[in-house]
Amino acid sequence: MAKTAAKTARGQATQAALVRGARMVFERDGFLGARIADITKAAGTALGSFYTYFESKEEIFDAVWDELGEEGLNVVSLEFLGSEDIAAYQRHYLEAYQRNARLMRVVEEVTNINDDFRRRRTRLAQPALKASRDTIVELQKHGLVDRTLEPVAAVRALSSMVSRTAYITFVLEEEGPEVIDGLVDTLSLLWTNALKSRRT
Repeated sequence: MAKTAAKTARGQATQAALVRGARMVFERDGFLGARIADITKAAGTALGSFYTYFESKEEIFDAVWDELGEEGLNVVSLEFLGSEDIAAYQRHYLEAYQRNARLMRVVEEVTNINDDFRRRRTRLAQPALKASRDTIVELQKHGLVDRTLEPVAAVRALSSMVSRTAYITFVLEEEGPEVIDGLVDTLSLLWTNALKSRRT
């Protein structure tokens, strides 16, 4: 988040250019390799402009990270848990992840080296975690999900399955969108079978 919210149209344009430039540099050089001078050069702004809006490289990375929320990549939500829309959700998430794979690589880098960012990322995930846990509990009451499953552990396992599969496929192996159909089918089947009630 920026230390100073731009109030004029020109200021907003400069701030947005800095965030776009930062994303370009982070994707190219990684977080540790990125320099503020490179960010301002990519943004087409003076070096001093950076410090008008951001205090540090960490702070502008937070702004880049915030924009990922618009694509649903800040957290893996189980919004469609137990519904017929599981495949649609999987497709949406995987397509967004593939589009943003270079930045997601940097997100994992920063998570492993920056405790403040790791804590912020974890905190942002808590509402989705709680909502997904409540969904599992409700489905268990109706016998639609295995009652022996521990809800929080189940949510973490399912969300990790999706996000780690996306990371391996699109970041480590650099696969393209042509693999998404197969991933959607496989992840949806695993998701459904993992939750299935033992009575069915």
